[in-house]
Amino acid sequence: MTEVAEAPGTQRAQELKRINHWINGAPVAGQSGRSGPVYNPAAGIQSGEVDFASAEEVDRAVQVANDAFPMWRAMSLSRKTEIFFRIRKLVDEHREDIAKILTAEHGKVLSDAKGEVARGLEVIEYCCGIPELLKGGFTEQASTGIDVYSIRQPLGVCAGITPFNFPAMVPMWMWAPALACGNTFVLKPSEKDPSASVYTAELLKEAGVPDGVFNVVHGDKVAVDAILEHPGIDSVSFVGSTPIARYVYETGTSHGKRVQALGGAKNHMIVLPDADIEMAADAAVSAGYGSAGERCMAVSMLVAVGDAGDELVGAIKQRLPKVKVGDGMDPDAEMGPLVTREHRDKVASYIDRGRAEGATVVTDGRESAPDGDGFFLGVTLLDDVRPGMDVYKDEIFGPVLGVTRVNTYDEAVRLVNENPYGNGVAIFTRAGGVARQFQFDVNVGMVGINVPIPVPVAYYSFGGWKNSLFGDLHVYGPEGIQFYTRGKVVTSRWPDPATSKVDLGFPQTR
Repeated sequence: MTEVAEAPGTQRAQELKRINHWINGAPVAGQSGRSGPVYNPAAGIQSGEVDFASAEEVDRAVQVANDAFPMWRAMSLSRKTEIFFRIRKLVDEHREDIAKILTAEHGKVLSDAKGEVARGLEVIEYCCGIPELLKGGFTEQASTGIDVYSIRQPLGVCAGITPFNFPAMVPMWMWAPALACGNTFVLKPSEKDPSASVYTAELLKEAGVPDGVFNVVHGDKVAVDAILEHPGIDSVSFVGSTPIARYVYETGTSHGKRVQALGGAKNHMIVLPDADIEMAADAAVSAGYGSAGERCMAVSMLVAVGDAGDELVGAIKQRLPKVKVGDGMDPDAEMGPLVTREHRDKVASYIDRGRAEGATVVTDGRESAPDGDGFFLGVTLLDDVRPGMDVYKDEIFGPVLGVTRVNTYDEAVRLVNENPYGNGVAIFTRAGGVARQFQFDVNVGMVGINVPIPVPVAYYSFGGWKNSLFGDLHVYGPEGIQFYTRGKVVTSRWPDPATSKVDLGFPQTR
């Protein structure tokens, strides 16, 4: 009998949807005897069961991907481009269907889910230009009668381990460039909201992606470790918390894999005294509470410089009662539930912890949470947060926004640079010279100037610094293409046989 993990006190839907693996172009029922619950967070009920893969099932997916690699690698760029344009068309046509799956399992409001799909689609569109992106270099007559050229070739079987907060977009950041570069792929999505990945697999098959090129295995640490240790996997991409990112990087690289592992964040938004406070307050509410704060680029700490603090906190407080929290399918809802009851309770615990440490609770999200069994928490604002408090140090990953106050620009920059994370940061100011100096001074991978969530467009690359990234290369964009390929340099000569001779000297170019 299948073993299903279930949280105490959790209601179950009358009929639970079964979510299988996707291997070799078809759904495959799990054989491990293990599975996990999938919830409808807005209703607080279990809506499905997802199969958990054993190491043997992961091995089957890898073998299938390995068998498909020679054919996919050899397929012409023109043909791959044609397939990618069809992928783009199908994802675009079904973007609302994908978004509804995200809302049903993650809880984010439908408009936010549609935005997630749109940003993932941008990466697919970028990959439609793969013939241009894989162009190499050529040098004629590097030496007498010798030409030199460079090419980039795929790695083989690549794997992606993705988080619960972006169940469609983050996988697209990985599989789209990996497949476009000629690799095959094994995806291990979050077990909390896995259905979007299987739906995507169906769309890829419909677009003409050959069987075995894209595979999905579900699971927990057993599946993750099987991926990290499998000798048939050449690279691993990961997005998640910093402790797990470090583990993925160290384990994967110790098993000979190329790894990019994106970790956690504690993103600061600095507001200078000259800033447009109304605009800064709008940005803080949007970036702090959008998707219930379950974003690695969410603003979680506001740094009010000089006398900006009182006016900024007052402007934010004024806006919070207008934030409508509810079922993500409600068109009037602006913020949905958190992904699980356990996560909601953990996030809520920081409110009391912050008060105990000396922070001022301006707004307590527990007081505005909707009634019912859903995993809801309203918006929380904490003022007078100081470095050293848990609410300052920890990545809370929920709708809890903290405010810390400093006297000068230099103090604000020092807070950002001393933080162990370096994912995103923003500054709000009217002074162009200060903004330019800020982007020069700050040790963070993605910087926003009057932009609260500076996620790069698809033709740049996404990634942080410090403990927000393990590995050398960021995801998608030019660095994504580099990550999923390796370079080769060819030196070529077609001499007249009559000029051939033995020469034991060091090769010369002049």
